[in-house]
Amino acid sequence: MSPIKKNSPDPNDIYTISRLNREVRRVLEDVFPTIWVHGEISNLAKPASGHLYFTLKDNAAQVRCAMFKNRQSGMRFVPKNGIQVMARANIGLYEGRGEYQLIIESLEPAGAGALQLAFDALKQKLSSEGLFAEEHKKPLPLFPENIGIITSATGAAVQDILSILKRRYPYGKVIIYPVPVQGEGAAIKIANAIKLADQRKECDVLILSRGGGSLEDLWSFNEEIVARAIFATDTPIVSGVGHEIDFTIADFVADHRAPTPSAAAELVSPDVNETVAKLKQREDQLIRYQNQIIHNLRRHVELLSIQVPHPKQRLIELIQRTDEYSMRIRHQIENELSNRKIMLSTWLNKISELNPVHGVSQQIEKVKHIQSQLEQSIKLTLDKSNNDISRLNQMLNTVSPISTLDRGYAIVTATKTNTIITGVNDLNKGDQLRIRLSAAEIDSTIDDIHEN
Repeated sequence: MSPIKKNSPDPNDIYTISRLNREVRRVLEDVFPTIWVHGEISNLAKPASGHLYFTLKDNAAQVRCAMFKNRQSGMRFVPKNGIQVMARANIGLYEGRGEYQLIIESLEPAGAGALQLAFDALKQKLSSEGLFAEEHKKPLPLFPENIGIITSATGAAVQDILSILKRRYPYGKVIIYPVPVQGEGAAIKIANAIKLADQRKECDVLILSRGGGSLEDLWSFNEEIVARAIFATDTPIVSGVGHEIDFTIADFVADHRAPTPSAAAELVSPDVNETVAKLKQREDQLIRYQNQIIHNLRRHVELLSIQVPHPKQRLIELIQRTDEYSMRIRHQIENELSNRKIMLSTWLNKISELNPVHGVSQQIEKVKHIQSQLEQSIKLTLDKSNNDISRLNQMLNTVSPISTLDRGYAIVTATKTNTIITGVNDLNKGDQLRIRLSAAEIDSTIDDIHEN
């Protein structure tokens, strides 16, 4: 009888648990390429290491996931439980527990509103860092010599901008930095164009622009790299992206936001015709002010002409007050003319620096001519007023009782009643009299009366 043969395994075919899990991990990694998985986040955990651990699930199953810290830098939203996501992942196995898992390479929100979630997350992040703060906003130049436009060279937006700049402000030089405004890699090229324009220091202001579109179409202007490039510039930037209802991250970071590309062009360009109109308005205001001053001066002279005061001191006070008014008015007019001259000179210098066309030069010469006429008119008016005042003083001196006294006459009043003596019938012996001469007053008593 032969012995019973035992079915013993080959020692080389015996697996340890560690070896088994290691071999299974290798098979999974070799068989499955990088895949996209759609699911809902649950059991989210973020330990002190910064890594993310969570479960992706659907209605029937779930799988454990791990996303290491170095893969989270480009994530445009904050993962939360209950959010539907699209995960780009490699399949692996956690050997310590013998559980297969997904190693997440990138994570994006899925479904409707995914881009909006990413937009809101980046907006909140940059706002908390102060990129939207008003204290960082730079003012726009009043008369820019060079205007830079960062946009598509073939889009409708650049044509609209050029048309408006030509109409409103044909003296500014335009420099176009052509970039793609949507699609893969557009954000990097836009950011590089912003940096290049700022480094060259060849523009006084930059317009960042494109036409309207969906949130996805405008997404290049919602990228963090573009936002930080805008914030880092020394050159003022106007964002004119999309339509009036469209808002991008670039709008919040830029120094000024325009609702459309056309509005951005108007924002950076002064209207030459409007500037000339303002000069004409200032001229009209100055003329009206001058006429009012002359009118008031004439009324004052008329009031003085009907007043004939008797006391010499009153006459002197009126003369002094008239002189004071005259000097005050002259001072006010001179100050106003000086201020207007400075203002006009400033505007003329600005326009001259920008090499205005012949039509603007004519307007400026007209303003100068009117200014000269105005100064001459005011001078003539003041001279006439001074002559009138001098003539009035002479008239007042002629009819004044003081002048009568100066010619040797006297005014006699009764000391007791303070009434003027007009005839001998008003006199009696013993009456006390006060005799007023030109330079003195004499008190006397009547001893005798001799009639002529």
